[in-house]
Amino acid sequence: MTDLRRRGFLGQSVAGMSALAASPWLLGQEGKAPASERLKVGCIGVGGRASFLMKAFAAQKDVDLLMICDVDTNKLPAAVASVAAINGKKPEAVADFRRVVDHKDLDVVVIGTPDHWHAIPTILACQAGKDVYVEKPDGHNIVEGQRMVAAQRKHKRIVQMGTQSRTTPHFREAMDYIKSGKLGRCLVAKAWESSKQGSIGRPADSTPPAGVDYDVWIGPAQKKPFNIRRFHGNWRWFFDLGTGDLGNDGVHRLDIARWALSTAVEAEGGQPLGLPQVITATGGKWYFDDMQEWPDTLQVNYEFSPPAAGKPGRLLTYEMRVWAPYDYLEESEGAALFGDQGYIVIGNGKWRAFDNKKKVVAQGGGDYDGAGHIRNFLDCVKSRQKPNADLETIGHPSSILCHAGNVAWRTGHRLSLDPVTEMFADDPEANALRTRKEYRAPYLLPEV
Repeated sequence: MTDLRRRGFLGQSVAGMSALAASPWLLGQEGKAPASERLKVGCIGVGGRASFLMKAFAAQKDVDLLMICDVDTNKLPAAVASVAAINGKKPEAVADFRRVVDHKDLDVVVIGTPDHWHAIPTILACQAGKDVYVEKPDGHNIVEGQRMVAAQRKHKRIVQMGTQSRTTPHFREAMDYIKSGKLGRCLVAKAWESSKQGSIGRPADSTPPAGVDYDVWIGPAQKKPFNIRRFHGNWRWFFDLGTGDLGNDGVHRLDIARWALSTAVEAEGGQPLGLPQVITATGGKWYFDDMQEWPDTLQVNYEFSPPAAGKPGRLLTYEMRVWAPYDYLEESEGAALFGDQGYIVIGNGKWRAFDNKKKVVAQGGGDYDGAGHIRNFLDCVKSRQKPNADLETIGHPSSILCHAGNVAWRTGHRLSLDPVTEMFADDPEANALRTRKEYRAPYLLPEV
């Protein structure tokens, strides 16, 4: 990683930016906590989900958002104006993420980049003594996630992954209901995506837009000609850049289903589930005739073997039907837990528990905007307690479900996962997909 650190900075501060209309998070400097109580924050990425993160962090009373960064400098003027509209102060805007990581005054780095740019900034920020909020999944592959966890552990950092359901009140209420034991003996959980998406077509390669350093945007991935579909928004459908819909929306659903199943096991007196021992997958790119590489139709089974003789195994299954114009169990995307006395369906906005006659016996609901997840992270930065989606204990294990499911689909193999090494037993082909074939210099994965 030395080569990457030695390269010249790629961008300069952006000035002379126009103001936006008032933000719904309008706060102003007068609404801030005393300067001595504020955490100094920098954001890497300002588009898409990163735009929400940037605004939500800026709106916190105990945050000074000092710096924002995006390799697409076309996005920086509006982003600066958004932050200024929220709290009355312009952040410094740069194109080189190392300017954020190396900033001596920052306490926190927020990473809202595409999947292939999660690991390197997270590791470098931990090494620089900063706490990190990083979007899901934790990395582009299993080894990246392992390296991120190693950096978190070695440097004693607070790292929160952006699976906001872990903080959202109605999801936690659903887990409390599961703890009651009213569902009976629970052996099976299910997660799914069935909201219809569209084709991305097959546009021709072109030249990168002015103001974009395409070499940096590609980063550690294999260098290929610029294509608009491999850029903003659609990058997640390509092997080198994203993790498909399994790592995009599926990580949320799998995290909830794993949480629910483990909660049920613990309510029965067992130990937390940990990682599955066996993973199988089937499906393909069967519906859309376009340039996407990841599947649009997929089923993954995760088997959790019994910890001792006479104990039952558990099954978590994931289904992806991103061409379906209808819901499943009244949710376009969700998770469910099935027991012998009832079952529970958990969606983004509500949960419903049913008895064994399919009658609703309990329910709840609420917002799913993620602001509370950010608040939980900031509170833990101050207290040094583990956040609700702590990378090591929550974020990385749920991300492994996505990465391992993708590996099972790409190989077509029945995989046996070692929960300690996070390697696949007797399967060189699968283990080769635990990381990239090559990290393109100088964008090398840092050693920890």
